[in-house]
Amino acid sequence: MNPRLTLVSHHLCPYVQRAVISLTEKGVAFERVYVDLANKPGWFKTLSPLGKTPVLVVGTSAVFESAVILEYLEETQPMPLHPSNALRRAEHRSLIEYGSSILSDIWGFYTAPDASTFTAKRVQLNDRFAWLEVRANATPWFDGGVFSLVDTVFGPVFRYFDVFDAIDDFGILTGKEKLVRWRAALAARPSIRQAVTPDYAARLWAFLEARRSHLSRLMSVAGRLHGAHT
Repeated sequence: MNPRLTLVSHHLCPYVQRAVISLTEKGVAFERVYVDLANKPGWFKTLSPLGKTPVLVVGTSAVFESAVILEYLEETQPMPLHPSNALRRAEHRSLIEYGSSILSDIWGFYTAPDASTFTAKRVQLNDRFAWLEVRANATPWFDGGVFSLVDTVFGPVFRYFDVFDAIDDFGILTGKEKLVRWRAALAARPSIRQAVTPDYAARLWAFLEARRSHLSRLMSVAGRLHGAHT
């Protein structure tokens, strides 16, 4: 009998979304429990010594860090999302790390305190995605016709841009035709759509607006302009 799986989650965490997408693609039953990372309960601190989500509780054991969770699911569950070839599998693991670095850049983008820092972070993101545009296949998935863990990782990355695009056109994905095509395919994938709650966009908007960052100030302007045209 397989142990019961519980995924300890946060509503906005992109690393949680990776695990949800993988579990969904594999058709694995699991329970989802949400925590408030601003007010961490004692039981969560016991499970997650780093204080981060996701945590996958397997029976009475806890596995933390999303990359480790993804690898555990690959080893124990059906429907592999990694390539069978060892070199391609290693390449995909490298690209997963690249996706994590982009998430760090996105954090720097939306927390930038002033216009100059914000511009530098925007340029950095543009460069990251420019490299990805060259590497991606996007027919329709990252490496072609087979959905993989790389796709699982970048679904949550592109989801940020659904809200960013509502603020302004920052030009980060402009002219990157393969990434635009890949983003659209990911957005339509049921496992990716269902990885967040229906109020995700509203939650993310409120979260970004509360950062008191340069982007927050741009959001205030965008909100006023939207109100003037409604």
